[in-house]
Amino acid sequence: MAEKHRISILLDKLTVCRLDKNAEIPSWALSHSFVCITRTAEELSLIAPDTLVPDHIPHDKGWRCVKVEGPLDFTLYGVLAALITPLAKEGISILAIATYDTDYFLVKETQLELTVSILEHEGYDVSYKT
Repeated sequence: MAEKHRISILLDKLTVCRLDKNAEIPSWALSHSFVCITRTAEELSLIAPDTLVPDHIPHDKGWRCVKVEGPLDFTLYGVLAALITPLAKEGISILAIATYDTDYFLVKETQLELTVSILEHEGYDVSYKT
């Protein structure tokens, strides 16, 4: 049986927002401990706490972040799939984020309680970060 990693729920409500592909990274996006910045040929996408994102930027608020406690070795496989498969079966959409050390995924806050319940039922130790 695969190892059940510890799971943490980060406290901040997050916003996913989109800027023009040539936009500069705004200074407000660099002022918090959890921010995700992705630039592609099509867009500049930012994930930041709801409280930081100006209303005039195209955005979707009300996301919560689920963290797989790491660091996770690059040779591991299936960690995220094992977590999100039971969520998908219940109709919970996720937005995945990977860093060098660990995996994260976002769920809408309205589905957080169900997400935690499903993960605990699957045998994961879930806690809230303080």
